[in-house]
Amino acid sequence: MAEAPDDSDLQLRKFQKELSAGTVSLALLAVLGSTDEPMYGYQIAKRLELLDGVLSGKQSALYPVLRNLSAAGLLDSHVEPSVAGPPRRYYRITEAGRTTLQQWTAAWRATRDSVDAVLEGLCQ
Repeated sequence: MAEAPDDSDLQLRKFQKELSAGTVSLALLAVLGSTDEPMYGYQIAKRLELLDGVLSGKQSALYPVLRNLSAAGLLDSHVEPSVAGPPRRYYRITEAGRTTLQQWTAAWRATRDSVDAVLEGLCQ
């Protein structure tokens, strides 16, 4: 019989889930902002796998975020037939997406630096 997770495990998972909510969007924009070529979901997931921990093995979390970013006008998408398998939806960052990527990157760095400063001050 498996042991029930203790409260600290539950709290850690909750914290990781909350952190991942915004970071996945930022990471997706960054990946698509790094190329002029459109990419489909599996390609994006494979690129993110190289950056350990961003998706933490949950590729299915990628698709709702891609749809949300598209609905917000940050990505364009189109469907192309595939020789092997179902049609693929390709995504490309828009100019609004590039502007948002710059803003989110600055906000991420400011937040990271602030949290690091607090943690370093407390851990000395």
